[in-house]
Amino acid sequence: MADRKRKIPLIVYVTEKERETIQKKMELAGSANNYSAYARKMLIDGYVIQIDHAPIKELAREIGGIGRNINQITARANAMGNLYAHDIQDIKELMKEVWHTVRYTLLSQR
Repeated sequence: MADRKRKIPLIVYVTEKERETIQKKMELAGSANNYSAYARKMLIDGYVIQIDHAPIKELAREIGGIGRNINQITARANAMGNLYAHDIQDIKELMKEVWHTVRYTLLSQR
């Protein structure tokens, strides 16, 4: 061990499920028998993908507000016994707003 090139050990604790996942990925990478080589390669050359969920959370908030508006229109229609043309138009406008918001959010994520 005195002539070992790599002298600093790194210890990582994982769950049984995580260990199984790592083992499967090692097998897929052709490194099934050499954990050290696989771990070194992933730690040095691997990459982490970070996703900003803020736009999706904002989208969910906006859609929730639109849903509440639609519920108010529906409650009014049920209370009055019928639905008027302007109520239907309001719902259509709200749905256009939903789709516009969804498209904008998805396009901005590219």
